[in-house]
Amino acid sequence: MDDIRLRTLENEKLTISPYGMLCANTRGREREEPECEVRTAYQRDRDRIIHCNAFRRLKHKTQVFLSPDSDHYRTRLTHTLEVAQIARTIAIGLALNEDLTEAIALGHDLGHTPFGHAGERALDSVFPDGFKHYEQSLRVVDRLENGGKGLNLTYEVRDGIICHTRGKEADTLEGRVVKLADRIAYINHDIDDAIRGGVLREDNIPPDVRRILGETKSKRINTLVLSAIRNSTDEVRLDPTVQAAFDILHEFMFERVYTNPVCKGEEKKAISMICQMYQFFVDHPDELPNEFISIAWQEGTPRAACDYIAGMTDGFALKTFSDYFIPSGWTK
Repeated sequence: MDDIRLRTLENEKLTISPYGMLCANTRGREREEPECEVRTAYQRDRDRIIHCNAFRRLKHKTQVFLSPDSDHYRTRLTHTLEVAQIARTIAIGLALNEDLTEAIALGHDLGHTPFGHAGERALDSVFPDGFKHYEQSLRVVDRLENGGKGLNLTYEVRDGIICHTRGKEADTLEGRVVKLADRIAYINHDIDDAIRGGVLREDNIPPDVRRILGETKSKRINTLVLSAIRNSTDEVRLDPTVQAAFDILHEFMFERVYTNPVCKGEEKKAISMICQMYQFFVDHPDELPNEFISIAWQEGTPRAACDYIAGMTDGFALKTFSDYFIPSGWTK
């Protein structure tokens, strides 16, 4: 059986670009463990992420539009799947390690809060150490999953997760592909959702952007993916003209959607709710579930309260807030 894994490792040597990451060259896991008979280490990481609790909770976490009535708006889970698809396509085009790319993409948002970036801003404002969802994603796989043991992922997957947004670039080209794929995915699917919600029309997008990138979501994604494949070698990059149009589109979305009061009108309530819950659990640690009480003993109550709230889905956060802050009707 071990021949199956070894065959995959040998195939990687024949098919992966010199700029890609061979699984045979991984820096390994923090805790050594026997290899799987069938799967490589990166394939195993991908599977661990898919099967973990935090991954399942993404289906009930806001992407941009908070608690929409329609079933067709993106959630944090569907966003993650779109990132994985785009990243894997770019990785195929560049002859990079597809399994490593996919594992990073599937794990990149595991630490995201309820209510999207509003929840992130709320926890960042009250947690003394500050809160960034990419740091929390790493904490989820290192510390919170698997009964507090973490998933024990490889260095390269962990590095790609924490480097998928601002700051330091990932050590691997696969991690940098995920960073670009994340941006391609969210800007384009957020346009789609904004059109669905009546906030935008396709012809509101600047004409030069539509001319360069395309006039539909699929055409824009195709332009960006092909540009990345054609222009990347030892670094992930877009054609300068495509990059400029993409930057203009990003600025346009911040102005018309991400800071639009119509889209964000309920966010103040979500922020207030999360801040109140955080303070409540800091003041009443005995109300935390047992696994978070253990974190409170080891790392302090603020850390435990932050971890508990960050892991909540939108619906569970609303129920928890209601249980502690909204009076129940009288029953005899």
